[in-house]
Amino acid sequence: MVTTVRALGLNGIAGYEGTAECFLSGGLPAFDIVGLPDAAVREARERVRAAVKNCGAKFPVSRITVNLAPAGTKKAGTVYDLPIFVGLLAADGNLPAPPKDAAFIGELSLTGALRGVSGVLPMALAAREAGIRTLYVPADNAAEATLAEGLTVYGVPDVGALVAHLKNEAPLSPAPVWVPEPEETGLPDLQDVMGQEHVKRALEIAAAGGHNLLLIGSPGAGKSMLAKRLPSILPELSRPEALETSGIWSVAGLTDPRHPLLTQRPFRSPHHTTSAAALAGGGPLMRPGEISLAHNGVLFLDELPEFHRDVLEALRQPLEDGIVTVARAGGTLRLPAQFQLVCAMNPCKCGWRGHPSGKCTCSDKEVEKYVQKISGPLLDRIDLHVNVPSVEYEAMRRKSKPESSAQVKERVDAARAIQSRRFEGTGIPCNAQMTPPMVGRFCELDSRCDALMKSAFERMGLTARSHDRVLRVARTIADLDGAEHIGVEHLSEAIQYRNTDILKG
Repeated sequence: MVTTVRALGLNGIAGYEGTAECFLSGGLPAFDIVGLPDAAVREARERVRAAVKNCGAKFPVSRITVNLAPAGTKKAGTVYDLPIFVGLLAADGNLPAPPKDAAFIGELSLTGALRGVSGVLPMALAAREAGIRTLYVPADNAAEATLAEGLTVYGVPDVGALVAHLKNEAPLSPAPVWVPEPEETGLPDLQDVMGQEHVKRALEIAAAGGHNLLLIGSPGAGKSMLAKRLPSILPELSRPEALETSGIWSVAGLTDPRHPLLTQRPFRSPHHTTSAAALAGGGPLMRPGEISLAHNGVLFLDELPEFHRDVLEALRQPLEDGIVTVARAGGTLRLPAQFQLVCAMNPCKCGWRGHPSGKCTCSDKEVEKYVQKISGPLLDRIDLHVNVPSVEYEAMRRKSKPESSAQVKERVDAARAIQSRRFEGTGIPCNAQMTPPMVGRFCELDSRCDALMKSAFERMGLTARSHDRVLRVARTIADLDGAEHIGVEHLSEAIQYRNTDILKG
């Protein structure tokens, strides 16, 4: 007898529908799993065998063949344990055939308890698209699965409870749709930073337009402290953004079962020893890297010149396209990478170049060698280059409180609202992602601004890319002022943020 059970799998960060076909036949007892399974899937035989015996059922003494379809797709992970278990008992007559609109996901322990698995949200979304109406998942994953909406989700604690439910002996209760509760953000506040008002202004512009940012200054000037406060002034995640980002984190196994939906924009800060593969993604299981984990959020690279050159160059294409394409022997994977890049670096190897103390011991040649670790094409893709000087003593001791993140965020949200109306129906969320035709349409310059832009272009040696990026920043500054057109004051402020001379000390 052949029993077919609907299952789900992962291909990169996307879920797909599959089936587990269980066939019992005569012959010497054996248990084979086919359909390109990896080691974890093949080991399901022993987990299923122990779970069947420990739930009080009799393990069939037959030749057992399980085919995981589609047979041409590589299967990985432990999500197929539960559908194999259900198919095996149904094929042996110990369970009624499962409903055709039901699917099963879960890893079995030897005792029959179900353990949570990664990637449930994208699999649940794929189940909904495939017409599946009922989804059985481990109890730890039930809240996450309900985020897909349109599904009846059952959180299964163990196979004994599942068997009783399928036999209508002790029905399980559907899991309620998980709804995030209002909570304090708990994010670091700009109010904690004394002084550095011009850097806070740059952070505000970066947040309002989604622009990339480079902070350059001596040790202790507050570069990392300021960068870590950027999420506190970024706009809230929309529902589609939250689902997309949470799906990526789910595949990486980073979501909290109690809070499966990300409600704050991600902030990823990999160490400078990170490899290019860890940053871009890939590996044996083709999983997302730091670039994709920062999707719809911030990727912060501290001590920028200390990163390996190949790691930094891996950022160039994602920064331009918003997508990272990973090609490996196991296949090609396209991952979303619409992130905001924030970098911090010292002006020289010792870090004290330009410091009032005069402690710098680096020669001009050493400074040039240090700065050249960052390629021109990468710098060209960073919109705002900001010098972070040492904080003065008076600023540290002043008693008046600086502006809070909540106050700055009000202006950022107002500017983003203008951009939402401007780009309605285009799929473009902010100024930084404007296409070249949009730049020509929304960043028109009058004669005075045009003369200023021409002078800056020739004097600073700007490229076509940096020209457009200056205009995008100017458009954001104008939005913060509530201005319909870009003025000279907006353009001049945008141009000063392209001053790469600060990299020369």
